Parts: sequence; C-alpha cells; structure tokens
Amino acid sequence: MNGRAEAVIVAAEIAAGHDGQAELVVRVRHENGVEATTTLDGETGFRLMGGRGEDNLAGLIGRSWREILAETVLGGI
Repeated sequence: MNGRAEAVIVAAEIAAGHDGQAELVVRVRHENGVEATTTLDGETGFRLMGGRGEDNLAGLIGRSWREILAETVLGGI
C-alpha cells in the first residue's frame, strides 16, 4: 500500500441473476466519496468471501476493492 486512501467495499448483497443463479452485488466507495456497484458471478463471490474465511457478507465490509480485482482479473488471491 502507498498510504493513500483507496476504494473499499461498503455494502454487499446476494441477488438473483438473469439466469436464476446467485450473484454478489457489491457497492464500493471510491476515494472521492462516489459509490458504485459491481456485480460478480456466484463463483467469484464465494472465492472473494473465502479468501479470508468469511462466512457472511458483513465480513466483506471495509475490504479493499483490490480483492475484487484479484478475484476477477487475476483469478484468485
């Protein structure tokens, strides 16, 4: 880390995707205060939670957006 503030997860919920499969909807607060949502497929969502042994969505709150990036772009932590 470089000491600067970074985007963090501020909310997460499970939603039904268009195909009926569970998806993880994550809201991220960026450094400038703007919030945006992103939707992750169920498999990626479970990997994101499992990266630190989380067993509920509350454990995602406050975690860095970089963990989402690692799961989606890099395929895992």
